[in-house]
Amino acid sequence: MMTKVIERFLKYVKIDTQSDEDSQTHPSTAKQFDLARVLYDELKELGAADVFLDEENCYVYAKIPANDGGAQKKTLGFISHMDTSPETSGKDVDPRIIEDYDGEDIMLNSKQGIVLKTEVFPEIKAYKGKSLIVTDGTTLLGADDKAGVAEIMSMAERLLSDPEIKHGEIAIAFTPDEEIGAGTDRFDLVRFGADYAYTVDGGGIGELEYETFNAASADVEIHGVNVHTGEAKNKMINAARIAAEFDNMLPAEAKPEFTEGREGFFHLMSIEGSTEYASLSYLIRDHDKAKFEDKKKTIGLITELLNMKYGRGVVTAKVNDTYYNMREKIEPDFMFLIDNAVECMNELGIKPVIQPIRGGTDGSSLSFKGLPCPNICTGGHNYHGRYEYCCVESMEQIVGLLLKLVTKPMR
Repeated sequence: MMTKVIERFLKYVKIDTQSDEDSQTHPSTAKQFDLARVLYDELKELGAADVFLDEENCYVYAKIPANDGGAQKKTLGFISHMDTSPETSGKDVDPRIIEDYDGEDIMLNSKQGIVLKTEVFPEIKAYKGKSLIVTDGTTLLGADDKAGVAEIMSMAERLLSDPEIKHGEIAIAFTPDEEIGAGTDRFDLVRFGADYAYTVDGGGIGELEYETFNAASADVEIHGVNVHTGEAKNKMINAARIAAEFDNMLPAEAKPEFTEGREGFFHLMSIEGSTEYASLSYLIRDHDKAKFEDKKKTIGLITELLNMKYGRGVVTAKVNDTYYNMREKIEPDFMFLIDNAVECMNELGIKPVIQPIRGGTDGSSLSFKGLPCPNICTGGHNYHGRYEYCCVESMEQIVGLLLKLVTKPMR
């Protein structure tokens, strides 16, 4: 028999909520409202309190009233995002449940020959004997973060229907545009009303994260001089060649394809150019704040060196910070949030896997806005692509984890 969390998940992934990093609107795509309205209606039907849909900005908020007689003075929150990645289509998602997975390659689409190969994704072998939800190979699945949405909604249903689970006030929020870094831009902390929160936006079962990258973007512009090649000597300044030179001056080992764990990087997102004009766009990431600052300085130093070589103003670079490592906000005063999660996992037989996120979450910016917000697993893998999958048993366990978390005391 299919559980409520899986029913919800299969329903939600069929709603296209892909965000758009090139959009100038908020939310970046109107179709994110399609899921927001479904969640609003479901929360009203479940009997949640203070259910609110921000019709301008596409946030959904709700409360689950306390039933512990005031024993818990603080409000705990749970947050997931509704959008899916722009990197792969989220339209016409066709999920399929594979029961009793045999540990071998999975044929996602026989007509197109799309196979989820254990040689490429060996971690999937650990799910032998479990049930997996996969795509048909033509879209992403949307477990990032509709698995989290389904888990929070299933927790809410249980709490609202079972008065035997004693808890303080619980705040719930679902956000748009997390995948393009704008998930908390218009988040209403006052309406949300939590003292602490967890984003339910992680990966495999047991993952628990309170350390993210420090993040910045760098946009480099190069203005060249185009002269007929027959008369180019000592006159031409080839912007396209300088763009390639700029990228080659960055540390060769500091690229995402060569890094892991807490190692930072420069990620070249795009490079375009001609003789007269060229541009480069980078992501800059590092868990260590000092190394992060050094990476930003490196962009400036290369800019200066190339201007010394080719002329002042030929190269310009703009570096903008995006988010910071939430560890510096969690570690001093809020490690009890991590301790509570570890305790709950141990009680449920889940092995805690505490590791840094090689990315960011809504919790990164929220922690710096005054809402301490570590990240909890959802049960999914291979996010943002056609080989994404989610484990049924993991999702069911995570609902149990959330239900345990609400009963733990907070400072």
